[in-house]
Amino acid sequence: MRSRRFLTVILAIALPVGVAAAATAEDWPHWRGPNHDGVSGETGLPVSWNTEDGVVWKLPMPAWSGATPIISGETIFLNVSIPAAEAGVPENPSEGYRRRRGPVEGRGNVAYSGHIELWALDRSDGTVLWKRHLSDRDTRGRKQNMSSPSPVTNGEHVFVLTGTGILKSFDFEGNELWTRDIPGDYGAFGLNWGYASSPLLFEDALFVQVLHGMKTDDPSYILRIDPGTGETVWRVERPTNAIHESPDSYTTPFVHDVDGRLELVITGGDVVTGHDLDTGRERWRADGLNPENSSSYRIVASPIVKDGIIYAPTRVKPLLALRTGGEGDITESHRIWSFDRGPDVPTPVTDGERFFVVTDNGVLYALDAKSGEVLAGPARLTPGTYSASPVLAEGRLYVINEDGVATVVGVSGEDFEILATNDMGAYTLSSMAMSGGQIFLRTAEALYCIGG
Repeated sequence: MRSRRFLTVILAIALPVGVAAAATAEDWPHWRGPNHDGVSGETGLPVSWNTEDGVVWKLPMPAWSGATPIISGETIFLNVSIPAAEAGVPENPSEGYRRRRGPVEGRGNVAYSGHIELWALDRSDGTVLWKRHLSDRDTRGRKQNMSSPSPVTNGEHVFVLTGTGILKSFDFEGNELWTRDIPGDYGAFGLNWGYASSPLLFEDALFVQVLHGMKTDDPSYILRIDPGTGETVWRVERPTNAIHESPDSYTTPFVHDVDGRLELVITGGDVVTGHDLDTGRERWRADGLNPENSSSYRIVASPIVKDGIIYAPTRVKPLLALRTGGEGDITESHRIWSFDRGPDVPTPVTDGERFFVVTDNGVLYALDAKSGEVLAGPARLTPGTYSASPVLAEGRLYVINEDGVATVVGVSGEDFEILATNDMGAYTLSSMAMSGGQIFLRTAEALYCIGG
């Protein structure tokens, strides 16, 4: 039986957005939080801190990761890359980075003999409760390694996927319940920079997307997996006319409710599609994410659905807003607005009234979520490259760049107000997580618990 906490989270996802926003979930069970959209209902969150002040505890990390900390009750879960010294990867993460440059070995795909683990921590003091081996064959592709997908939990079990395609389930005591080798079942992943999509857990279904094409001729596909057994419930192929690198997608799916009809939204391969949860059947498709048919339009930022609007980022332009519902080709019939200064990597965030975009070079915009009109910005944040996705909480936007500089921006007024700039002094790819009035911030050197 699911825990009451899990049922609360699921209800928040399934109910209309206005109802979901009113519920404050203490856990951060998914990469983008309790409602899968980067919005936190937490109060009393810290605004100013550094590597010492405001820190409850910190735990050294062996390497960088794009994976977000996942919090359930008193347990934190981390997908962790374990470098191998004999492969030329330094034991001390700070030795392997250049400020404002990211990893030293930052170009191309570099193989090394590291491995990936799942860590469970005590959230009160950061003590490591247990570690479990997930996969060998860790590799890095530019700033990515095979720990990039974030785990997901239902409050009783945790599910974790690696970039090598190993998917495992554990209980909170660290007992392995089942394991899957996705490439072993369906063929090797063929993304240019390695697999990085996080799994999506919704009620009694675990969804995994594999959208690829740069290094394979195999079709892209979506899986629905039974979280209790690990068995495939359905597998559907997702066709695309995208060329070269453009079929590759590093996004995470989104589930939303359209008049009582649940749909799975997927972006990648130049299109956004909606799928039936029970069968995987494609109900609708919208083109337009790659209007010039570029060969390098891989997608990183994930889709969001709020108040009947699907927001679908692509590679900077155009970011599309589409009305939910419909059947077949909805490219023209459901388009509401588009924006040509969108993000490449950070996933945007919205409260349903304003839509916030942080670009990769640190420019912030606020758009009218319904019309796409620019309400504020462009505003320049701390210079640097931004890969982590922003979190919206208490009328503030929490944003961190790759240099580890976290900016807290007041966004409740008509314009932006920089409230604090907090320098963590280390390479950072992971998005922040909020739970219990605290911020969990992961750099290449440490995981920090910040706040009271």
